[in-house]
Amino acid sequence: MEPGNQTSVSYFLLLGFCQDSEHQPILFGLFLSMYLFTMFGNLLIILAVSSDSHLHTPMYFFLSNLSLADICFTSTTIPKMLVNIQTQNKSITYAGCITQMCFFVIFGVMDTFLLTIMAYDRFVAICHPLHYPVIMNSRLCGLLVLVSWFISLTCSLVQSLLMLRLSFCTNRVISHFYCELAQALTLACSDTLINHILLYMVTGLLGIVPFSGILFSYIQIVSSILRIPSSGGKYKAFSTCGSHLSVVSLFYGTGLGVYLSSDAPSWRGMTASVMYTVVTPMLNPFIYSLRNRDIKRALCKVLGRTLYVQ
Repeated sequence: MEPGNQTSVSYFLLLGFCQDSEHQPILFGLFLSMYLFTMFGNLLIILAVSSDSHLHTPMYFFLSNLSLADICFTSTTIPKMLVNIQTQNKSITYAGCITQMCFFVIFGVMDTFLLTIMAYDRFVAICHPLHYPVIMNSRLCGLLVLVSWFISLTCSLVQSLLMLRLSFCTNRVISHFYCELAQALTLACSDTLINHILLYMVTGLLGIVPFSGILFSYIQIVSSILRIPSSGGKYKAFSTCGSHLSVVSLFYGTGLGVYLSSDAPSWRGMTASVMYTVVTPMLNPFIYSLRNRDIKRALCKVLGRTLYVQ
């Protein structure tokens, strides 16, 4: 098929979770609630960190960036799904599908890098506490975030440009609630070898390399904690990275489960996708705020000030 035929594809169909119209209101209410909780919780984290000078540290700087990435990551997929459920229209335009893929890759990759950077931050804080202010200076923190954004944008741009060169067949059905890249490639009529090679390379590198960095950091952290003589000191050291470890386990456990599973297009695959695209961003603020007294204090100040103004 000629490459020019791709312009004839004007839309795709996102089947989503439910074909039964009677369950649509339940799904709409569930995902709307989760989306609002995600937005509210992560916005509170950003407000708390920006308004409290005691939280202007590398750890909370990375946390606020993670909250921003989570807001954007969730906003890439859930609003469109809610519109489709409400209007009983499962279509998404060709341009909308490519755009959704583009932003999904950007913020998904950004989440991966931020979790890795936060693990490195905890490694330096626990294993090299005396050198922490020198190593984790503001210049390095800003550079780490900027490099993460650059790599995320580059990966997304390359993937999107390779998708634009493809032509698609008459089958336009994507068995997912968003334009999932791997499934969209199965609908293409033209050669997708380069796309698949790049997809597997990027998924492998972004899955293995950051996860290896996180694993190495925590091996060193556990080793340092075990050398602390007092049990109180061990608990205090471990509590500083317990929240991050919980988020990493949830994100990587479900994310890798989707891409390593042979039945990703199935309900099980979509459920796992919901876990790392919706549930994990929703739980992040609660995990960090419930286990962190500094965040709790800052949130109380923000909420107290808001109620006072009203």
